[in-house]
Amino acid sequence: MKKNPVIPYILILVFGIVLVFILSFKGLGDMKEVAKDKGEGGKTTEVASSNPEDIYKSTCIGCHGDQYQGGMGPALKGIGSKITKDQIKDIITHGKGGMPPNLVKPEQADAMAEWVSKIK
Repeated sequence: MKKNPVIPYILILVFGIVLVFILSFKGLGDMKEVAKDKGEGGKTTEVASSNPEDIYKSTCIGCHGDQYQGGMGPALKGIGSKITKDQIKDIITHGKGGMPPNLVKPEQADAMAEWVSKIK
């Protein structure tokens, strides 16, 4: 007698579907634990470096470009001649428009604002 060649594929399909459901429910069960690990409000955008250029490379380059030319965010070249250092610091700490707040730690905001204001 010949065995049906489709049966192994059906078994693999059923096993795969069952595995997807099991892993989905496992993930739902771990959801609270993962949220707790993220800390307050799920903020995970902390930068360990205190060098403003390193902070820029790790958090800002995606929107403001690698040459400060802009992209999703505005160009930073010459921005120090358009707005004050305090305004730059306010934007860095509180966000504005599409820029989210708290990308830079408050204690690093002064140095970052100083650095951004000097970009030519």
